[in-house]
Amino acid sequence: MTRPLLTDRTAVITGAAQGIGYAIAELFVAEGARVVIGDLDAGLAAVAAEKLGGPGVAIGVGCDVSKSADVDGMLAAAVDTFGTLDVVVNNAGITRDATMRTMTEDQFDQVIAVHLKGTWNGVRKAAAIMREAKSGAIVNLSSISGKVGMAGQTNYSAAKAGIVGMTKAAAKEMAHHGVRVNAIQPGLIRTAMTEAMPQKVWEEKVAGIPMQRVGDPSEIASVALFLASDLSSYMTGTVLEVTGGRFM
Repeated sequence: MTRPLLTDRTAVITGAAQGIGYAIAELFVAEGARVVIGDLDAGLAAVAAEKLGGPGVAIGVGCDVSKSADVDGMLAAAVDTFGTLDVVVNNAGITRDATMRTMTEDQFDQVIAVHLKGTWNGVRKAAAIMREAKSGAIVNLSSISGKVGMAGQTNYSAAKAGIVGMTKAAAKEMAHHGVRVNAIQPGLIRTAMTEAMPQKVWEEKVAGIPMQRVGDPSEIASVALFLASDLSSYMTGTVLEVTGGRFM
């Protein structure tokens, strides 16, 4: 019998009380990890942690990733509770879609703060801890929107493209410290956020996917597991598209 891929490792996943983040946390626990569920809603984070096994397996921590002190507290909780910090998945995100003409400065700033600054906080804070251990894996969630740009998402596309550049720069800085930094660019994945879009828009997007179907959060989780585990031990600065072939 093969050993679970994340046995005795501690993983922090942001925005993990639901959706893609929760799917990642669920798979990581199944593969032997102890997890910290970081989420803006501390109550939802606690509920998610309890569903995953509770104390000894998972804890929930309230965290606004755009605030450096919150990220410090979340990572400290991981080390204090489980003893190590081995994996960080920067998944937290929001959307504030609007055309450039109608988008407010606040809508732009909110998305940049959560996605771009939030990921930067997660990467730099995790890297500072991991470099001491000379090992660790950081996985950043970008988006296909950061590759092609989406109408009505100048804020989101800019942030997600920025995450790609950040991932590559951080990977170069941290490689000799034994810390790997990689990214995932999901396409259309079935979550509460995507299912809220108008049916016509949904159908148009599905029509542009060669595999002719929407992805499931578990299909992002499996790629996150690959990047978090030793299966990808010789990969850093890599961006993996999980899109069903859309925009290849």
